[in-house]
Amino acid sequence: MSKTLKQFVFYAGTIFIAVSCGGQQKAILVDGPLEPKKFEAEIDGKKTALYTMRNASGMEVSITNFGGRIVAINVPDKKGQLRDVVLGFDSIGAYLPEVNQSDFGAAIGRYANRINKGHLNIDGQNYQLPQNNFGHCLHGGPTGWQYKVYDVKKVSDDSIVLTIVSPDGDNNFPGTVTAEVSYTLRPDNSLAIAYKATTDKPTVINMTNHSYFNLNGDPAIPITNNKLYINADNFTLVDTTFMTTGVIEPVEGSPMDFTKARVISETIDEVSYDQIKNGDGYNHNWVLSTEGRLDIEAAKVVSPLTGISLTVYTDEPGLQVYTANFLDGTITGKYGKVYKQRSGICLETQHYPDAPNKSDWPSTLLRPGETYTSNCIYKFGVEK
Repeated sequence: MSKTLKQFVFYAGTIFIAVSCGGQQKAILVDGPLEPKKFEAEIDGKKTALYTMRNASGMEVSITNFGGRIVAINVPDKKGQLRDVVLGFDSIGAYLPEVNQSDFGAAIGRYANRINKGHLNIDGQNYQLPQNNFGHCLHGGPTGWQYKVYDVKKVSDDSIVLTIVSPDGDNNFPGTVTAEVSYTLRPDNSLAIAYKATTDKPTVINMTNHSYFNLNGDPAIPITNNKLYINADNFTLVDTTFMTTGVIEPVEGSPMDFTKARVISETIDEVSYDQIKNGDGYNHNWVLSTEGRLDIEAAKVVSPLTGISLTVYTDEPGLQVYTANFLDGTITGKYGKVYKQRSGICLETQHYPDAPNKSDWPSTLLRPGETYTSNCIYKFGVEK
């Protein structure tokens, strides 16, 4: 038989098998595939679609321009099976806010995380932002960019570039902001995400990706069996409304200490520790010790079941780790799977929450003539 690459596709329920006759690749897609037609829609006069990138290792990343969302990430596990390791939906309709209020996989803007009581002051000018989460402004407000259609600027087999123009006064934020997010799938099974933004008026910017990862490859199995490492000696305290208090606390000797990898279940239910109680688990910003270097590990998660690992790199000063504390089994996602508490873990690279109201923290202020940039790399591997 010729060594020319050929593929044979066999559908059996939700099993997809792709075989390379040249002996280079053999992969089994455990869930899926997604149906691109279910992502074709028109929202606010703009068309949406599903875009899938693939590399030679068999990894696949599917993205929709609705909210700039990562819909699926299929990576090989220790048996060579392709596992979808992010939560999400199998149609655009399910992502609509009137159907499901979710941030699954979204490119968040203008301001990821929380701003205290929605209060913003720039150059002596006060702005009252929406208070859409326990009295605070969360993820840019109730109609943040996760519910907008991004324009597709460029697309190829291994990358996609999305842009959005946010008008002055969008969710009461000042300035017309032009932003860009690019996703690049690399040969080493890493997904590089790069953000850029400019403004015509002083404003604040803090973009991130809000994927919920489940490296077990099955949302029915909580991520609490995963080992977690965070390269951070400190974190920012939160109150009972999940808002940062302004205090930076050492992690040493507390359930927040992941400077040595440990299983999440060891500490996530220690409600005698007020920060675990306040967050209903982990929902905190860690102060990274990476000095803004993209070549130093910021965090790493490993599933003992699949062997799949995820290493995070970023030039941001902070990392929000959220353990899907609010999921309660009322949402059904892709492949008919129910999403319960702890069915995912978010690793959101960012500036600190409420930085606009904390003058001694790294600034998120963006002025005309400046360019906001942020970079995140999610690198997948296998530990057998």
